[in-house]
Amino acid sequence: MSDLSEKVLEELSKTEPIDTLELAKVLQQDHQKIVGALKSIEAHGDLVSVETLISKHFEVTEEGKHIIDNGSHEAVLFQAIPTGGILHAEVMKLPNAKVGFSKALAAGWIQLDKSGGAPVVKKKVTTIEDKVRKHLVQIASGNSSDLNDKDKQDYKKRKLIHEITIKSFLLRKGPDFCVKLPKLETDLTSDMIASGNWKTLKFKTYNLDALGSSLESGYLHPLLKVRAEFRQIFLEMGFTEMPTNNFVENSFWNFDALFQPQQHPARDAHDTFFISDPKISTNFPSKYLERVKTVHSVGGYGSIGYRYNWKIEEAQKNLLRTHTTAVSARMLYKLAQEKNFKPMKLFSIDRVFRNETLDATHLAEFHQIEGVIADYNLNLGNLIGVISEFFKKMNITQLEFKPAYNPYTEPSMEIFCFHPGLKKWIEIGNSGVFRPEMLLPMGLPENVNVIAWGLSLERPTMIKYGFNNIRDLVGPKVDLDMVQKNPLCRLDK
Repeated sequence: MSDLSEKVLEELSKTEPIDTLELAKVLQQDHQKIVGALKSIEAHGDLVSVETLISKHFEVTEEGKHIIDNGSHEAVLFQAIPTGGILHAEVMKLPNAKVGFSKALAAGWIQLDKSGGAPVVKKKVTTIEDKVRKHLVQIASGNSSDLNDKDKQDYKKRKLIHEITIKSFLLRKGPDFCVKLPKLETDLTSDMIASGNWKTLKFKTYNLDALGSSLESGYLHPLLKVRAEFRQIFLEMGFTEMPTNNFVENSFWNFDALFQPQQHPARDAHDTFFISDPKISTNFPSKYLERVKTVHSVGGYGSIGYRYNWKIEEAQKNLLRTHTTAVSARMLYKLAQEKNFKPMKLFSIDRVFRNETLDATHLAEFHQIEGVIADYNLNLGNLIGVISEFFKKMNITQLEFKPAYNPYTEPSMEIFCFHPGLKKWIEIGNSGVFRPEMLLPMGLPENVNVIAWGLSLERPTMIKYGFNNIRDLVGPKVDLDMVQKNPLCRLDK
């Protein structure tokens, strides 16, 4: 390292100032080795003065290079649509069809015609300009200065480009500059003191401010802290925790028992992670299964049902549960088998899985907070009151309720909370009164109603801890220093 350090000093004696990146080229060395040599020089005193330089630029990813060679996903999808259109199910078989379809639809290139039964994708324009490919070519050639930041951020979000940060150092001669490194002594010996030559020797500087190595220990993630507070609130309100240790569920309990039709989009592979091994389940309560089949296919309990051919093969499919409402369905069925009905208040906080596109507020794996109350003659007013009281206990009072549709609740409401960081209202949950078509096949009494709500754990944590991007809270880019140093969770109860 001392030889390389002296070569750096020699080049600096010829050219001043000089960038370490340029030095790496001249000396044909890796830049990190040049930086290491610089650190060694700095340890010898004021031989050089150093100025930090930081530069950033974008580079095209492998997916971006694929688009440069073949065209953007939306342009490829557009070109694949014939003059008379194509069935939506067929066009979605193309590579990268999901993102290509959404981008082409947003750009106004295509339209989805549902007037003839099966949805058909048709062209809205005759020609298009593939700006994505054009812009990526510019970025790859290093000529992207005229691209706006919005486009760059969009391509970055689509993982077509990534930002490269380069840190280098500009070197100048210091007050004590020389081309040879002076030898630094590390220890003061008795011989140096006896002879007196310690007065002329140069000693390596000791860093008396250096801290000792911190002890490794476990740390609580913000999600765990907020989860503990939510759990405590439920317990204070008299709820009992449900068992939620079955991440793998079957479609019967996850969908069919909730009066969710087998043609519902949520049961598509684009939205749900299905299990290949074991692929199906076969152990169901037989009488209850028949009642669920009947209410789906021909109706019952005052309902006409969905009027379709209900198939056991669909109900048997295994999946990663998409909501903890599947657990609630199991618990309500168990409650219905009791000889005498007893009102219950149940809750759970655990993970659910959905085939989501990741963005600032969405994850493919997240937590759902589930609350369920089964009692006589409950209504929408009871539901709003319980949810408002629940959030009031954590000092969140800026709530809005929006009418919504759920297959298993009527009426239904989405719950929104104002996020000060994003300066907008974000959805934090869904709620409603369970339908008779779901409850009565279980065997619950007719005058028993069940109100329920499912909330996010991640989004309230974002609000509480001031995160504007959910990927700063969960995922591979989480700052471990944040996990170690985040404060206690206090919900201002």
